Amino acid sequence: MGRILIVEDEPAIAELITLNLRHDGHEVQVAGNSQAAQTAIDRALPDLVVLDWMLPGESGIQLAQRWRRDVRTRDLPIVMLTARSDERDVVQGLDAGADDYLAKPFSTTELLARIRSVLRRRAPQVLDAMVQVGALQLDPATMRVSAGEHAVKLGPTEFRLLRFLMNHPERVHSRAQLLDRVWGDHVFIEERTVDVHVKRLREALSEANCAGMVETVRGAGYRLARPVTTSA
Repeated sequence: MGRILIVEDEPAIAELITLNLRHDGHEVQVAGNSQAAQTAIDRALPDLVVLDWMLPGESGIQLAQRWRRDVRTRDLPIVMLTARSDERDVVQGLDAGADDYLAKPFSTTELLARIRSVLRRRAPQVLDAMVQVGALQLDPATMRVSAGEHAVKLGPTEFRLLRFLMNHPERVHSRAQLLDRVWGDHVFIEERTVDVHVKRLREALSEANCAGMVETVRGAGYRLARPVTTSA
């Protein structure tokens, strides 16, 4: 599932959310204040942030506003979780850039549903829906890839790379964009690393005669092409 950052200064609430998110299949990181949250965001972009409004130092509202102003984080999905439930507070939270707003005390079942809903709208590639492009089929739930009757054996990085490309067929992605979306925005990874994994992906796909679907666009990056169908 997704990589989720919880920004919450109450340890009991953070632990409760963490346990439920991990049980739901998510990878979770916790930040107890705004500075720790910003450090985590600078290190690697998560797929979604569960953000408390009232934090030590900078508030959740200020964090959300800052992230929406920054090109790198402006599309970061945010679910705001706070004890401030007045209608004016809800409006302020949404205006600050939150995709959804849930008041405390809250139901963990409802929180998980809200998170899935936001991810479905803003980052559908992190969900467990099966993807198919041409004969190529990828099932995130079972980590299996196939092309017709051929099973395609991939390493975890190649699997994530193919999954992203299949969720965005025909779109050209630069190496930097692929690093952001597939490797989690780790700034210390060389862009040429993408070339190595694309080569491995093509080698694995070649056994199913699908290697040509991963195209190099000179001077721009890579794309997954839909097979051209011809009428008889």
